[in-house]
Amino acid sequence: MTSVAEPSAGLAVVRAAVSDPLVEPLLRELEWEYSSRYGTDARGEMNRYPAEEFAPPHGVLLLLLEDGEPIAGGAFRRYDDSTVELKRIWTHSAHRRRGLARRVVEELEREAENRGYRRIYLTTGPRQPEARGLYLATGYTPLFDTDADPETIGPLPFEKHLDPHSARTRKA
Repeated sequence: MTSVAEPSAGLAVVRAAVSDPLVEPLLRELEWEYSSRYGTDARGEMNRYPAEEFAPPHGVLLLLLEDGEPIAGGAFRRYDDSTVELKRIWTHSAHRRRGLARRVVEELEREAENRGYRRIYLTTGPRQPEARGLYLATGYTPLFDTDADPETIGPLPFEKHLDPHSARTRKA
């Protein structure tokens, strides 16, 4: 586990491996959430990608820690040469409505920009209106008809183009 940002408001942002024990609450709660919302066993979805896809040099898994405990997190994996795919955006159920998911998304965007990626792609499920709202509120473009019933669409794809100049500005 490595720190990637100074703590702010009592929060620390750290990089972690999927196998890190601090990641367990994220994986366990996401599996429960997916299973309860979709009425299926989510283990297949949670194990769809090998852990190394969320590790450098092409991926990352970030956690927000408060007093050393994981309260939010998320990851990205390389989608293609210029694009990353966001995965596993999570906020602990006891810490929701604090803007933590937005913070995770911002940190992942910053990390992607710093690595030279120019686009972020993601999908969220039709029974996750909170996620849909988060991505719309943070500037993601829906790649689906937002007036259609989400249940008729399936996974809801979004994209966001990154500003390659902002990463250079931040490094200076």
